[in-house]
Amino acid sequence: MWTDTPLELNLFQSGLYELDADVRGRLVGTSPVNAYITARLWDVTSGAAVPDSERLVYQTIGDAGTGQGSGNGTAPISEVIYTAAPTRIRLQAKLTNAAGAATVAQIYSDNQGFTSLRYHWIRF
Repeated sequence: MWTDTPLELNLFQSGLYELDADVRGRLVGTSPVNAYITARLWDVTSGAAVPDSERLVYQTIGDAGTGQGSGNGTAPISEVIYTAAPTRIRLQAKLTNAAGAATVAQIYSDNQGFTSLRYHWIRF
């Protein structure tokens, strides 16, 4: 299930925009676990995902049998969109527990790194 984050942009006029997000994820789980966080940009105004904006933010995998653990992630989201009217864009995230369950799953910001959402207006 997709969950809204508090990060939103208000695109105040129609035009072509570059959207840019850096998404920091945090996952904690006890082996065996295979859990991952996915993020996307959601066009609140139209009620639809921004096309092709879904990204794997972070995945944690731990094997109870071997004690091995690993993780991987991709954090940037960059998309170009055209809006015909003022538009609100929100960052959403989703946790998927493929095996076991994460005990902590967050879109995270602190002094070591921040989640951000920005835009650059290009033209009408």
